[in-house]
Amino acid sequence: MKNNSFLKSYKNLRVLITGSTGFKGAWLSFWLNEIGAKVIGVALKPEKNSVLFKSLKVDEKIQQYYLDITNFNKLNEIIKKKRPDIIFHLAAQSIVSNSFKDPLNNFKTNILGSANVLESFRINKIPNLVYITSDKCYLNLDKKKNYKETDILGGIDNYSSSKASAEIIFSSYFNSYFIKEKNLSLVSARAGNVVGGGDMKDNRIVPDIIKSLINKKRLILRNPKATRPWQHVLEPLSGYLMLVQNIHEKKIKKMKQNWNFAPNISSCKSVLYLSKYLSKYLKLDIIINKNQSKKIFKPETSILRLSNYKSRKFLNWHPKWPINKSLDKIIEWNQKIKITKVSDICYQQIAEYLKN
Repeated sequence: MKNNSFLKSYKNLRVLITGSTGFKGAWLSFWLNEIGAKVIGVALKPEKNSVLFKSLKVDEKIQQYYLDITNFNKLNEIIKKKRPDIIFHLAAQSIVSNSFKDPLNNFKTNILGSANVLESFRINKIPNLVYITSDKCYLNLDKKKNYKETDILGGIDNYSSSKASAEIIFSSYFNSYFIKEKNLSLVSARAGNVVGGGDMKDNRIVPDIIKSLINKKRLILRNPKATRPWQHVLEPLSGYLMLVQNIHEKKIKKMKQNWNFAPNISSCKSVLYLSKYLSKYLKLDIIINKNQSKKIFKPETSILRLSNYKSRKFLNWHPKWPINKSLDKIIEWNQKIKITKVSDICYQQIAEYLKN
């Protein structure tokens, strides 16, 4: 992936991003704007902890529309009016604990909202859709297995089942409407657990560590042994961008395909590992609270790993930053933010990532 010519193909393209106010959405909006794309954002208004979107002043750089993707009429109105060349669907209810606290909103957003995006894509005949779900969409048997794109979908909890359902709807739309379509492309993408500078969302391990440091409080771990495929946010985003470029150049077929953009197995570490690594630099006390884990978080699997064989073979995509490097970039981001503009930090990290 040392050849970064794939980015040039986005100049002047109209790109609509759902979930643009979120962590991944803000990074992607910033990146695409920097390389000359005409970015249209569709999302809920930023939350108080949407630090990155606000700090980057994304709404001043792109055309930003605030709406709920579960409202089909409003969503479709924007897509019909703007007629983007590409839709990146990132909008989601992304917090596992919230799926237990408010299951209806979880299912409404992740299932109905995703169906709305597919329907608007269909009726408006938008050329390209990258439909992003999650590594949680697989039927996780809690084994040391690297889940590949053809493995069974499913979920034993509200969050993972909502992601599996979104993938099933994607497959349903393709088979019902696009199986013979030659002019439109739709693909789904599944990433690992994404980390990076600017994420301050509640109930995510890295933001929890940063906030514990800021507030000078001890870090309480609910599930320290949980092992996940951690990766820096730039890893899957580069995969999404390469995916569309490869379709345009007809290097892969314009048909339904599912893609994992996952870290190498060496980056699949426990929550405790991440916490201890960061605490060395951030001087943080760690408390393991087993009672809290049992009380709040119901069926949560202990291990999850993905295969990245397909994206390596057919896209020539590969992970660049192992977990320790990714964590180092988070430390760097939080140290520089005191003296450097956030946009400059993000730009510098993107430039460094592309050099590798």
